[in-house]
Amino acid sequence: MSGIFSPPTTARVAATLQQRCAEDWSRRDEAELRELLAEAVYLERQRFARDRSRLTQDDRDEAAAIEHAARALHRPDRSRLEGALLRLVARYAHEIHNRFSPRAYQFATRVLPSALGRLLTASLGVPGADAGPKGLAHLEHLQVEGPLEQLRALAKTHTLVVAPTHMSNLDSPIIGYALHAAGLPPCIYGAGLNLFGNPAMSFFMSRLGAYTVDRRKKHRLYKQVLTAYSTDAITRRCHSLFFPGGTRSRSGRVEHRLKKGLLGTGLVAWQRNLAAGTENPDVLVVPCTLSFSLVLEAETLIEDALAEEGRSRYIITDDEFSEPRTVASFGRQVMSLDASAIIRFGAPLDPMGNATDEAGGSLDGHGRPIDRREYVTDRAGAVAWDTQRDRVYTNRLAGAICRAYHRDNTVLSTHVAAAAAMRQLGRQNPGSDIYRLAVGSPAERTVQRSVLLSGIDALLGELDALVTGGRIRSQLRGHSQGADGERARGLLTHAIDRFGRFHSRATLAPQGEGALVVDARLAHYYANRLMGYGLPELG
Repeated sequence: MSGIFSPPTTARVAATLQQRCAEDWSRRDEAELRELLAEAVYLERQRFARDRSRLTQDDRDEAAAIEHAARALHRPDRSRLEGALLRLVARYAHEIHNRFSPRAYQFATRVLPSALGRLLTASLGVPGADAGPKGLAHLEHLQVEGPLEQLRALAKTHTLVVAPTHMSNLDSPIIGYALHAAGLPPCIYGAGLNLFGNPAMSFFMSRLGAYTVDRRKKHRLYKQVLTAYSTDAITRRCHSLFFPGGTRSRSGRVEHRLKKGLLGTGLVAWQRNLAAGTENPDVLVVPCTLSFSLVLEAETLIEDALAEEGRSRYIITDDEFSEPRTVASFGRQVMSLDASAIIRFGAPLDPMGNATDEAGGSLDGHGRPIDRREYVTDRAGAVAWDTQRDRVYTNRLAGAICRAYHRDNTVLSTHVAAAAAMRQLGRQNPGSDIYRLAVGSPAERTVQRSVLLSGIDALLGELDALVTGGRIRSQLRGHSQGADGERARGLLTHAIDRFGRFHSRATLAPQGEGALVVDARLAHYYANRLMGYGLPELG
């Protein structure tokens, strides 16, 4: 099957990562290596002590490995120090690597599209589910958009790195399905260790391109191994997917800051391929923006965001996704609705953040062709390695991706209604912040329907201007035409229906004929989708 990559053995991956790390360490003095190991030992000991009551057998084995490595810290011997580090690298490589199975992928693309399609559309079947690029032709409720024909052509000669926004634990299977249905090749992707707790999900994830990421490990050595793993995979022409925001957006806002670690691996992999004279060495980054009417874990995520802006818990293990029945209920009640999920693949970027033409060639800020190899080579055409320069390029790429996210963000009725409600609550309660509103009485959180309709109408006018200027996208079905006021009324009715489908608390709860009670936390979460556009009185 075209686009299916050949998986290396775990032993080969471990050996390659050890070699890459050893090459890097050869340029460092012994004190730096000692600090690298000491940090790993210290932070891991802290983690094991903190989680003592919840340690698994794997955790205990890992604790023993850390204590074994710690012995090298007490000996003035660089070779022993490097040996201890390399043994940890091998251990992490075995934990991270899951062998992609072409047979499992072929099975999944035959069976899972129909099953997932039934979940997403509440239908009895999915016509054309296995029709490659036309796989979503009859799926009105899961929409895949973007320059798909161009991306299919580029994937044959370029390695693609898909960089999506991240809102829910459902993102990975939905994007995986979207890639298949759009005729794009499978991607490897990092998945949190906590997601492998479900045996059935673990079986498929470990064979369909997911590699394991343990976010509990905070030390630099583990991050170096993860970065080396991603770089090696891209070098081998594995199309890759990772969420550059690092974790789900707690606040509901479109990502405006990205983590640069994995984001820079495409640039390094491209340079390695250039240096090695590899056929088809080029790497392109594809921003991907997800827009959902409702988000499965919204209630838990916004609570976490409000608890010191998400710093209280980095990994949430007890949210709505942890209950299979809740996920199934979400699928039945929400994902069958029109425009419930929109996956938009953006225009591809080169590894430095430049726009590209139809064939993948780089363009400057005025749309003129440029030779991107000149960014990383000397006058003789040889790759000139420069870590500081590459860091600047990765920052440029991050900025270009964030701009693409905001351009491709799709406004839906729930976002507009929630934003108008929060704007009105702010006007009615001057000086109150979101924390005060979240615990306020129903009377403090009640808005008059007529006032809210006027606010929606005004906000739609502001959004129309943004859409016209190409700063955001809109897909407000059934709410784009009509006499004054009709558009706002239709949108509010649509949003109230959506909000009433799933969450345990009603975001907008009608009170009689003329008023609504606003759940400030959930409204804040969905309104945040419109943050970052300069709209007054939002945020």
